[in-house]
Amino acid sequence: MAVPLRGAGEVREERDGDPAAVPALRRFTWEEIGQRTGRGPPPQERWLVIERKVYDISHFYRRHPGGARLIGSHAGQDATDAFEAFHVDKVLVSKYLKSLQIGELAPDQPSIEPTKNKMLVKDFRELRAAVEKMGLLKPNQLFFFLHLAHILLLDTAAWLILFYFGTSLMPFIVSLVVLTISQVQASWLQHDLGHLSVFRKTKWNHLLHKFVMCHLIGASAKWWTLLHSRHHAKPNCFQKDPDIDMHPFLFTLGKKFSVELGIKKKKYMPYNHQHKYFFITLPPLLFPTYFHCHTFYIAYTKRYWVDLTWMLTFYIRFFFTYGSLLEIKSLLAYYFIFRMLESSWFVWVSQMNHIPMDIYYDNNLDWVSTQLQATCNVEQSLFNDWFTGHLNFQIEHHLFPTMPRHNYWKVAPLVKSLCAKHGIEYQCKPLLTAFADIVHSLKNSGELWLDAYLHK
Repeated sequence: MAVPLRGAGEVREERDGDPAAVPALRRFTWEEIGQRTGRGPPPQERWLVIERKVYDISHFYRRHPGGARLIGSHAGQDATDAFEAFHVDKVLVSKYLKSLQIGELAPDQPSIEPTKNKMLVKDFRELRAAVEKMGLLKPNQLFFFLHLAHILLLDTAAWLILFYFGTSLMPFIVSLVVLTISQVQASWLQHDLGHLSVFRKTKWNHLLHKFVMCHLIGASAKWWTLLHSRHHAKPNCFQKDPDIDMHPFLFTLGKKFSVELGIKKKKYMPYNHQHKYFFITLPPLLFPTYFHCHTFYIAYTKRYWVDLTWMLTFYIRFFFTYGSLLEIKSLLAYYFIFRMLESSWFVWVSQMNHIPMDIYYDNNLDWVSTQLQATCNVEQSLFNDWFTGHLNFQIEHHLFPTMPRHNYWKVAPLVKSLCAKHGIEYQCKPLLTAFADIVHSLKNSGELWLDAYLHK
């Protein structure tokens, strides 16, 4: 039975009074914390634990810089490893946490939440300390400078091809391909910047992120961070990972969900054919339709005025430079086709690591188990590294989201050893196999749904 407890605001009010009257911090059990998830009847309290300290985020979570849903997804849970993974300047962030602290775990409570693998958590934290000591979280800025340079060269070359060779079919196609490559590589770079892995200082990551994401690509940097951080916090967890929001309205995902959907006799789409209509829906249309609308909608409703201004510079630059060479119909066709090509490349790469993996509700597992059950790797090669933006090392990226991508291959053997020690499957497959597994997974899910829909 939970003990009636005071909110964080009440504790702060007492602290502002007579110092002698300041009460000692309360002691809590994991059971009490687990009841404060923000769900159920009022008051919908939200608590979480970081390094045995208990924080009441009931009022703060809406003001959380990373978004309310990101921090809210850890309500009622131990967020220690997520906190370590996402925050670069922990000293600065800890100052803001002080006013939210309402107590700490009782002395008889274990430091690691009962739902988590104690030894795995301990070993991973030792691994993270070793990674920091080895300097693997420090960026090589020359690597990222050269990457940005090749993006800008490709971006310029796409326009110069039309300028020098004309707008006939062959130059038109070659220019489209070159611009698509530039845009996708810019997407990988903005991903690095959004994870604060290019510069040691956060503000420089944010500034260049706006240039690359907003000016070079034409989307909101804050919009991307808002969604992508939630994906990293709880990958493949339904209602917490926005990357699987396509379930159940467009696709049915995961074995368990597909059976549940069939038993409930729900049919939003002919899911038994989803492995076929996938080719003509998600890959080619995600960017030119949904992302286009959603990024502007979020930027406007959340008043990201700086992002919107930067985004407008992309469209002004694009339509001014290419509009001077192409007629309006050709210009619109050029724009839509390169967005479709960019979208296809991005979707196949981003989904190959996740759709074939386990998809279900949040079971509040430890950080390593949460990430490993939802991610897999693709074999390393110079081409695979470049083509995927090093997202072929998806496991390492999810375990250490702020690690510069040029260091993934260095930490991979250590992660493999950790997985082997604890009997966790470390999946790594060829690139084409990873692509095929997306289709196979969708086909299997559709068949499971159909069987449950017809016979259960």
